[in-house]
Amino acid sequence: MDLKLKDKVVVVTGAAGIKGSIGETIVQALANEGAIPVIVDRNARGFEYAEALQQKGINSIFVQTDLSKVDQIEAAAKVINDTYGKVDVLINNVGVNDGAGLDSSMEEFINSIRLNMVSFFAMTKYLLPLLKNSKGNILNIASKVALTGQGGTSGYAAAKGGVLGLTREWAVDLIKYGIRSNAIVIAESWTPAYKNWIDTLENGEEKLKSIVKKIPLENRMTTPEEVANQCLFTISEVSSHTTGQFITVDGGYVHLDRALLTE
Repeated sequence: MDLKLKDKVVVVTGAAGIKGSIGETIVQALANEGAIPVIVDRNARGFEYAEALQQKGINSIFVQTDLSKVDQIEAAAKVINDTYGKVDVLINNVGVNDGAGLDSSMEEFINSIRLNMVSFFAMTKYLLPLLKNSKGNILNIASKVALTGQGGTSGYAAAKGGVLGLTREWAVDLIKYGIRSNAIVIAESWTPAYKNWIDTLENGEEKLKSIVKKIPLENRMTTPEEVANQCLFTISEVSSHTTGQFITVDGGYVHLDRALLTE
C-alpha cells in the first residue's frame, strides 16, 4: 500500500532519543517511505541522525531545541519555515515520565507540564500557518497514564491528559482548514528508556514478567516499530477521513476485559 508520504515534510519532536526510541523509530520509518523527517530535540544526537539521512539522499535536518522553552520552539519553527517553506505533518512526540508527583515541588510539576504538554501547544501554534497552507495534519503521542493513572507522576499524567484534550480541541478548531488532529496512545512499549527503568529495579526481571503477563494480545510488549507503523498510517492520505481520534496501540492492555488475564 502506498501511503503517499514521499517528499512530505514531517516534523517530529523528541526524535533524537536513543536508537530504538519511539521518536527515532518514527523518523526511520518516515525515511523508508520517502518522507522528509525534520528532527526537533535538545539532544545533539540529532545531528548524527540527520547526517545519516542526508547521506542517503534525504533532505532531513536537525533543529536543536529545548522543547521546554517556548522561545526556542518559536525559533525552531522559523528555521523550518526558512528551510522548507512548508510542513505537511507535525508529530508531537516528546515526552518524559519524570515522576513529578504530589511530593515534588511546584516548580518540578510546572516543568513537567511545560515539556510534556506546553511544547505540543507551542509547536502546533508556530507551525500552524504552514499546516494551513498544506492542509496537513497533527499527530500527538499520548500515554495510557492519561487514561489509567500510574501513581507518583502527577505532572506527566496531567500533561498527557491535556494532550488528549488538545487533540480533540484542535480537531474541532482546525476542521475548517481541512487539518486533521489525532493521538496515538501508547501503553507498555519496549523502548531503551523502558529497559533502563527496568534495569534500575532490584527485582526488574520479575517486574517485567508481571507487566508482560497483563498484556492480553500475545503477552508481549508493543514494539516501537508497531507504534511507528500506526503513526505513518494515521498521518497518511490512506487515513484521510480520520480526525479527533485516540488510537490505542497496546495489545489490548488498557481496554480489554481483565477476565482475559485469568490463569
